[in-house]
Amino acid sequence: MNINAVRTTILKKPVQKSFGSSGHNYNVGGYLLTQVFTDEGHVGNALTYFGLIESGMKTIKLVIDSELTPLLIGKDPHFVRQIRREMFSHLSYYGTTGISTIAISAVDICLWDLIGKDAGVPSAFVLGASRKSVPAYAMVGWYYQGGIADLVDASINAVEEGFNAIKIKVGRGNLSDDIERIRAVRSAVGDDIRIMVDANCAFDESEALHRGQYYQDEGVFWFEEPLDPYFLEGHRRLREKLSIPIAIGENYYTKYQFQQAIDMKAADILQPDNRRAGGVTEWMDIGSIASVHRLKIASHLGGPGNVNVMCAIENVIYLECEGIKRDNEMYEHPLTMTDGKIVLPDVPGMGNEIREDFIEKYRIC
Repeated sequence: MNINAVRTTILKKPVQKSFGSSGHNYNVGGYLLTQVFTDEGHVGNALTYFGLIESGMKTIKLVIDSELTPLLIGKDPHFVRQIRREMFSHLSYYGTTGISTIAISAVDICLWDLIGKDAGVPSAFVLGASRKSVPAYAMVGWYYQGGIADLVDASINAVEEGFNAIKIKVGRGNLSDDIERIRAVRSAVGDDIRIMVDANCAFDESEALHRGQYYQDEGVFWFEEPLDPYFLEGHRRLREKLSIPIAIGENYYTKYQFQQAIDMKAADILQPDNRRAGGVTEWMDIGSIASVHRLKIASHLGGPGNVNVMCAIENVIYLECEGIKRDNEMYEHPLTMTDGKIVLPDVPGMGNEIREDFIEKYRIC
């Protein structure tokens, strides 16, 4: 099996209802669909999300089309680590993180999709599955235009959909506002539903410590991204002073930055992102490194591709998900949930195929 073509397609779905975090509003609604074709008729798929950067899809498309595609043509996708090394070396002049890694990640996901399809099994089986489903939480606790009422509605809908854990954004307002949000959701969904909070790097260390003490008193399950991502010593000190677990990682690139965070004892829970971490190959390494140090893994973002990867990493505790209905609007193979867990898609590869009607409706170029 050899690669004979690569195609990238920009999709843009208008955002109908504004939502945001402590410092950003996610209003772009952009995706880059990367497809790698082989001479045996298999197609590997990857979907890269852009919620903030209007030019993000075009930028990564240009890198893949101009720089990576010539490297890929004629290659056997089974040699995924060799191909990854060549891509990394070729793009290193652009930098070894950022745009380079996001482009490599998209291709790497496509290659593992192809490997699963060639074997006729879910990619998790090729990677070495450890489970057939993964616990999921609903990332629905945004800052909405409708305020607390919209937050409560979204949380109730998530529980009705089958989720037993919900993540809430904090840090845009003062501490009283954070506590009001947590208590409103708790009152709406009951005591059996786990609640996590995510500050998206809103605080300095003293404010994070102050608010973290209140979050843990409210029974919050984890405190995500309290500080800027590379302030590792600050995260370490927060871990020492707070009992609530610290979760970080969505802004880290490659296993090397995760290794730095581990060395600094900066986190209890590591959260690789399928764009920035480096793709499936790098995720597997990150999972192994974390396991050696008895740290847990929770994904940043969801989708069927991430389900496959998370089902092949032993120390996983949660998959992030914005909702089954949202994912199933895009993907050909619907995801299902049982007892708060997303079930591994029973299809060859990653299950990353995007519905043709979705592509045609939102295609830009």
